[in-house]
Amino acid sequence: MTLHSSPAPARSDLAAGPDRTGHQHPDQPTNQPTDQPTGAARHPFLVHGALLTIGALLWAISIVLIGIDPPSGGTEQLVFGVGSGTFQLGLLALLRVLWRTRALGPGRIARAALIVESVLVTVAIGSTLADALQLSDLNQPAWAALDAFWPLSMLGMFFIGVRIAIAGRWTGLTRFWPLVAESWAVVVLPVNGLLGDQVAPYVAAAHLLIGYTVLGVLVARKTA
Repeated sequence: MTLHSSPAPARSDLAAGPDRTGHQHPDQPTNQPTDQPTGAARHPFLVHGALLTIGALLWAISIVLIGIDPPSGGTEQLVFGVGSGTFQLGLLALLRVLWRTRALGPGRIARAALIVESVLVTVAIGSTLADALQLSDLNQPAWAALDAFWPLSMLGMFFIGVRIAIAGRWTGLTRFWPLVAESWAVVVLPVNGLLGDQVAPYVAAAHLLIGYTVLGVLVARKTA
C-alpha cells in the first residue's frame, strides 16, 4: 500500500481579505491612498517667500515714485519707509529660510554669518522706522551711524549670495538666483554715483523686480 500526502491547498480567501480576527493579511494590497503633504507641509516657506516678494514690490514702487533718497519729512518719507521696511522684513524671512535649510553650509562660520547679517538687517529696520517717523537727524553722528546699517546690510546680503552659490546646498535655479537678487547694492550704488538720481531709481526698481521678487517666488515654492 502506498501512502501519499500533499500540502493543503492555499486558501485564497485568506489572501484576499482579513483573517478571522479581523486583521488585514500582510500580503493583501490596500486601496487606501498614501498620505501626501499638502499646503504648508508641502511648501513650508510659502509665507517667507510671499513676504519677500511683496516687500520687494512695495519698495520698487516707492523708489519709482519717490526716488532712492527720499526728502526728509512729509508723507513721501513715510511711504518710502513702509515700502523699504516691508522689504527688510522680507529679508529677515529669507535669512530664516537660509538658516533652516543651512543654505550657507552646516559649519559655525556659516551660522555666524547669518546671525551677523540678521543683526545688521534688524538695526537697519530701526533706522528705517526712525526715518519714517521723522525721529532721526543725520547731522548727529549717532543717527548717521545708524543710517549706515542700511547699505551695510545690503552689502552683507551680497556676500551671502556668493556663499550660497559656492556651498551648492540649494540646487538648480535657487543656487544662483540669490546672487542675482543680492547683488542689488553692488549694482545700484555705483550706478547712483555714476549716473545720478535720474537713472538710478529705475535701475534699482528693475533690479528688485528681476532679483528679489523672483527669489521670493522661488523660496515660496521650495519643498525643503
